[in-house]
Amino acid sequence: MQRAQGVRITWDQIPPRVRDAIETQLGGRVVEAWNQQGGFSPGLAARIRTESGNRVFLKAAGPDLNPVTPAIHRRESRIAAALPSDAPVPRFLWSLDEGGAGWIVLAFEDVDGRLPSHPWDPAELERAVAAIAAMHRALTPSPIDLPPAAIRLSRTLNGWARLRSDEPGLDDWPRRHLETLTALEAEAPEAASGTTMIHIDLRADNILLTDTDVVIVDWPSAAVGAPWIDMIGMAPSVALEGGPPPEEFFRLHPASREAHPHRVTAVVASIAGYFTYNALQPPPPGLPTLRDFQAAQGAITRRWLAERLNLT
Repeated sequence: MQRAQGVRITWDQIPPRVRDAIETQLGGRVVEAWNQQGGFSPGLAARIRTESGNRVFLKAAGPDLNPVTPAIHRRESRIAAALPSDAPVPRFLWSLDEGGAGWIVLAFEDVDGRLPSHPWDPAELERAVAAIAAMHRALTPSPIDLPPAAIRLSRTLNGWARLRSDEPGLDDWPRRHLETLTALEAEAPEAASGTTMIHIDLRADNILLTDTDVVIVDWPSAAVGAPWIDMIGMAPSVALEGGPPPEEFFRLHPASREAHPHRVTAVVASIAGYFTYNALQPPPPGLPTLRDFQAAQGAITRRWLAERLNLT
């Protein structure tokens, strides 16, 4: 069973000027840094303690690690700063930004939590889904002016439209049904319409469990759409990490049970195309494990889609 896991740098690998700037902002020297696992960013993700006992969670990245990651962090800083205080998210503290050609650092409150068990524990999964549903209720209508999920689906989650029937490495099932899948995927943007602020990138590594709460982290991909989209996006990784099959997981959310079946299938097709297309591309700089994880999720999502379409 695979878990989302990239290759991250450590505190000691951050450029000295960036470390100095962080310590100045913190008001003291960093004496401990616990690197955190999960996710695919090549940047730093660490719990930090200073000599005075100040504790924060830091994310940091520069363009030398991956040219896209700093822009993702900048978007996350804008979203995190605007999230309402009653949302189940860590409190955003501050950022340091060297600009487009430099490093960016994000600081959040240090949540005394842990990632869900691997493989998924049924009770923890139940807690996570309940928190996701509560999050969606709290974020409807969206408290932040964000682009609709339809934009992302039409611009980046359109893998079937990008693939050719003779694409090297493409499985036989999508090869035979590519025209049908492309047409269904094209319906996804309209199907995804809604008024909820959604995460779009939910996985176990973006969920922290404390003794009493569930905290959702990493919001750079947030958009506005139907709440059940988050369940579709998360379902393949849940199955991959020992949880229930996608359809069973999807049905755990109240909004999922009320969603129009054809709209759901269109979005499943879009997610399947995204994973399938991207898994066939070269690994991005600094993210050597991403494509294998996408390939595994793609295989699960294609099986789910075939079941929903009754298409052999």
